[in-house]
Amino acid sequence: MSVRLSRLGMRAAAVLLGAVTLTAQQPPAAPPAAPPQDPAQPAAQVPTPAKDPSKPDFATVTSLVSTDVIPRDGAGQFLADLKREEFLVVEDGVEQTVASLTLVHGGRYFNLAAPPPAPVEEGMVLPPPRPVNDAAGRIFLLFVDDLHLDFRNTPRIRDLFKKISTELIHDGDMFGIVSTGPSSISVDLTYDRRRLDESIKKISGSALKPKDILEQPNGQQGNQELRYRAHVAFSTAFDLMRELEKVQNRRKALVYVSNGYDFDPFPQGRLQRDSLYGYNQTGMDPRDPAAVTNRQGQQFADADLARELADLTRAANRANATIYTIDPRGLVGGAEMDDEVDMVEWNNYVRKTQDSMRVLAEETGGIAIVNQNDFVKALKKIDAETSDYYVLGYYSSNPDPTRKRRQIEVKVKRPGVSVWARKGYALKTPKDDEKSK
Repeated sequence: MSVRLSRLGMRAAAVLLGAVTLTAQQPPAAPPAAPPQDPAQPAAQVPTPAKDPSKPDFATVTSLVSTDVIPRDGAGQFLADLKREEFLVVEDGVEQTVASLTLVHGGRYFNLAAPPPAPVEEGMVLPPPRPVNDAAGRIFLLFVDDLHLDFRNTPRIRDLFKKISTELIHDGDMFGIVSTGPSSISVDLTYDRRRLDESIKKISGSALKPKDILEQPNGQQGNQELRYRAHVAFSTAFDLMRELEKVQNRRKALVYVSNGYDFDPFPQGRLQRDSLYGYNQTGMDPRDPAAVTNRQGQQFADADLARELADLTRAANRANATIYTIDPRGLVGGAEMDDEVDMVEWNNYVRKTQDSMRVLAEETGGIAIVNQNDFVKALKKIDAETSDYYVLGYYSSNPDPTRKRRQIEVKVKRPGVSVWARKGYALKTPKDDEKSK
C-alpha cells in the first residue's frame, strides 16, 4: 500500500505558533540626541580607525540560553521559594551568571527576574520591542503522527486524546494540535477546547501494516514508503522545534503520539518474500550476491534512525522543549494472524519502535509512556511536571562558535535539594537550517 502525502503537516507546523505574540528582548535605551549644530560651522569629522588586514575579524552572536529547572526537597515536594542567587549554573566547567528567572507554580507564571538586554553587535539595527505575551497557563503542542498509528487502534487513539483533554489540558492552558498525514489536523495555539474535541473526531491511524511492509519492494535504502513516512514525521516535528525557539520564558511540552520507528523491520521475512522474485533462499549467507544486493541499502538503517532521532532531540533541547512520547498501543502482545510475520521478528520490531520513543523522551527530559495501559496515571505525572518549574536563563560566557555541544549543570545552594535540569544543548548549524526543507 503506497500513499501520496502532501507537505500539509510541515506547513501546519510553520503556522502552528502564529496565535502567540512572542516576547522580544528589550533593546538598550537610545543615547540622548546630539544638540543641533550651527549650519555655518563645518561638521565635526570623527576619525575612523583603520582595520589591520592581518588580524581576522570574527563576528559573534550572544543569545539567552534557557533551561527548565525542577528543584525538590527530600520529600519530593517542589520548592517554590527559591531566589536567583540560590541557583548555580555551570557550562563546560565555567560558572555562569544567572540573567533571568521565571517561576511557574500551579500553572501560573511569575517573572522573578527579567533578563538584561543582550549585547548588541556593532552596526546592528534592532526592531522595536513587542508587547509581552499573555503568560498565564501552559503551552502544549499535541503531535499526532497518524502515519505511524495503526488504523485498527483508531478508537483507542481517540480515547487517549480524550484522556489528554480531561487529565492534562486545563482551563487557561494554550494548546495546538497537528497531524503528519491523512487526518489533516492543523489547529493553531488556542484556548478553545472545542477545537480539540473537533480534532479528536478526525484522528485516524494510517500506518503500514506488517503485511504491507513485507510485500512492498525495496529500494537502495530499503522500503522507500517507510523512509518517506518517517521523513515527513521528523520534518514536521523539526519545524515545530524551530518555531518553539521563538517562545521565551515558558516551558514548552510536545506530546508526541506515535507507534515509533524502525527503518529495517522484519528483515528475514522480507528476504523470504524477495525469494519469490528470483533471489536465492540462502540469502543470509554474506557471500551470496543476492543477499548483498538485497541488504546493501539496509546495513546502515539503525544508524540512519539514530541520526534522525539525534537531530530532533538536539533541536528540542535548543528550543528548551520537552518531548513526552505516548505509544497508544499500550501493552503489546503478539501480531495479528493476518500480519503473517514471525513472532521473533515481531518482538524485535516492537522493541525497536518503543526504544525510539524512549530516546525522544529521555534525551529531552520527558517521559516515555510505552508498553503500559494506565494512561491516566502517566498523564497526571506529566501534568505535575509541567505545572511547577523554573525557567532559568543566562548568557553563555563561551564565545567559541566552533564548540557546538555545551554541557550544563544546575545546582541549588540550599542543602538537601535535588535538581532536575537539562544536561546540555547544541548550537545551530547550517545543516539544522536545511533539515526541514
